[in-house]
Amino acid sequence: MDTSLPDTVPEPYTHPAGGWNGASARGWPWSARRPHAVRQRCVHCRAMATTNDYTPPRVWTWNRDNGGRFANINRPTAGATHDRELPVGKHPLQLYSLATPNGVKVTVMLEELLALGHAGAEYDAWLIRINDGDQFGSGFVAVNPNSKIPALLDRSGPEPVRVFESGAILLHLAEKFGALLPEGGAARAECLSWLFWQMGSAPFLGGGFGHFYAYAPAKFEYAIDRYAMEAKRQLDVLNRRLADSRYLAGDAYTIADIAVWPWYGALVKGQLYEAGEFLSVHEYGHVLRWTDEIAQRPAARRGRMVNRTWGQPSSQLHERHDATDFDTRTQDKLA
Repeated sequence: MDTSLPDTVPEPYTHPAGGWNGASARGWPWSARRPHAVRQRCVHCRAMATTNDYTPPRVWTWNRDNGGRFANINRPTAGATHDRELPVGKHPLQLYSLATPNGVKVTVMLEELLALGHAGAEYDAWLIRINDGDQFGSGFVAVNPNSKIPALLDRSGPEPVRVFESGAILLHLAEKFGALLPEGGAARAECLSWLFWQMGSAPFLGGGFGHFYAYAPAKFEYAIDRYAMEAKRQLDVLNRRLADSRYLAGDAYTIADIAVWPWYGALVKGQLYEAGEFLSVHEYGHVLRWTDEIAQRPAARRGRMVNRTWGQPSSQLHERHDATDFDTRTQDKLA
């Protein structure tokens, strides 16, 4: 591999990492005619020029012992690994989930619908322990062939309807009950734009920044820098929007807020990946204002408890089958 650096770099130039240590994202703020200067200032090029620990083979093969935190549940194939039917409760909606940010979206949505008086939104929330591989059971795969939480089975009609992917579930429920989604026009377009912004952006936060900062078996400066930059860019996108708008889609609270809050609200409060100081989350004051406002909603507080298996015992409601469970079946009550 040729690790030499060019004597000259044309302007404008976009660095492969998208940025530099103390430099702008486009163009070189110093002379690019001296390779030694580039090596001294550009941490990404320096790393690429001085390390060659891995050369990809012509054909990738799966290494089961890759050392990652989730190596025991990651695999390059889909489908069930074992037979296990899913439980079914008494309510029209059956949710199979865990209180990760994606899972919290749906439980907050369901609690908000119930708070609005939609009795048909009553639900059973069954715990799926993803670290134990519950998502690879045959029953779960039948509801979500992608083996990811959350998964919803809507049994309110003559035939059960499966819905997977958290954004799809939010949209299904909003349309089903005619709530938390503007009926049309610019307001609906704005709401859906922010909903799908979250669906497209969060993988860079979780699978990118979160993985390399918190979960990877080794710390890679290039990867952490790359995704930290993207996480901060996303926070800035939200901060600029919320400087002009109470909620993401305008003056009304919608499924856009419900989708974004569990990820970016937790991030800006320093509750994701223990990365608050690293990302200087205090800089995003408008996101903090919005986050705190949503956190005061009773439905949001309840939704965050459902299928939660960590934190204070009083905040953990492993399964939810009745509204009274919040008062009687949290882990502090069952201990």
